[in-house]
Amino acid sequence: MSQSVDIAALANLLQEAAVKEILPRFRNLGSGDVRMKSEAIDLVTEGDEAAERLIKAGIGAIAPGAVFIGEESVAADPALLDKLAGADLAIVVDPIDGTFNFAAGLPLFGVMASVVAKGETVAGIIYDPLGNDWVIAEKGAGAWLCRPDGSQEKLAVTAGVPLEAMVGGASTAFYKEDDRRIVMGNLAKVRIATSYRCAAHEYRAFAGGHLHFLMYQKLMPWDHLAGTLIAEEAGAYAARFDGSRYLPAHTNGGLLLATDKESWDALRREVFTV
Repeated sequence: MSQSVDIAALANLLQEAAVKEILPRFRNLGSGDVRMKSEAIDLVTEGDEAAERLIKAGIGAIAPGAVFIGEESVAADPALLDKLAGADLAIVVDPIDGTFNFAAGLPLFGVMASVVAKGETVAGIIYDPLGNDWVIAEKGAGAWLCRPDGSQEKLAVTAGVPLEAMVGGASTAFYKEDDRRIVMGNLAKVRIATSYRCAAHEYRAFAGGHLHFLMYQKLMPWDHLAGTLIAEEAGAYAARFDGSRYLPAHTNGGLLLATDKESWDALRREVFTV
C-alpha cells in the first residue's frame, strides 16, 4: 500500500474502466466519437472521456481527498496540473494511452495510473486491456507483471549492449525541425529505433527486457510517471537530458531511459545530442 492508496483496488479500477468504457468502443467508434485536440496527431475519443469519468469516481472511494490529475481533466482545466507538485497525495491517470492507435483500431493502447506523494512518484500501474494484465511497481518493491489469475512475474531490464546493437524507442515528434533532423540522423547509430505511439506498451516492453532504451521529449505526467517508476524498479537508469532526476512537476527537459548508466551516457553523447 502506498500512502493509504490500495494499489490492488486501483489496478482493478483501471480494469473496470477498460471493460465498461474502452473495450466496447474499440473498433466501434462513430464518426462523432473522435475529435482533434491540439493537432491531427493529438486525439481524444468518447472512450477516453468516459473511462476517465469512471476512474475519477472510483478514486473518490479508494483515495478520498487525493488530488485527481487526469489527461482529459487537465485538457478541460489546464490549471489543475499546477496542483500536482504541492499535493500531499495525487492520483495521475491516462485513461487511454495510445489514443491514436485506439482510434485507428490498432491493438496497442493501455490505461495508466500513478500515485504521487509530496512530489514523489510512489506507485505506478500500466494495464493492458487486450492482454488483461498489469505491470505494477511500488517504490522500493520492484516491478511486477500481474496476471488476472493472481500469478506474478518480477520484471528486469535486459543487459546493456554496444550502441550499434541497441534496440529502443524514440519519440521525436516534439523536437524542433532542425533538431529532429539531427537526432533522426544520429539514430542510424543504433540497430533499431521505433515508436509505438503508445508509451504504455513501450514502458512495458522496456521493463520486461525487450528494449535497451526509451526517449521522450514532451513530459506530461500521465504519460511518464508510472512507466519511469516501473522502469527504475526493473533496474533501469532514467534521467532528464541534463542528468537530473525526472520528477512529477517536470513537463520539459526531455527524458532518457537506458538499461544502465553507461548506456545512458553513450546514448546522450552519440544520439540525443541537441
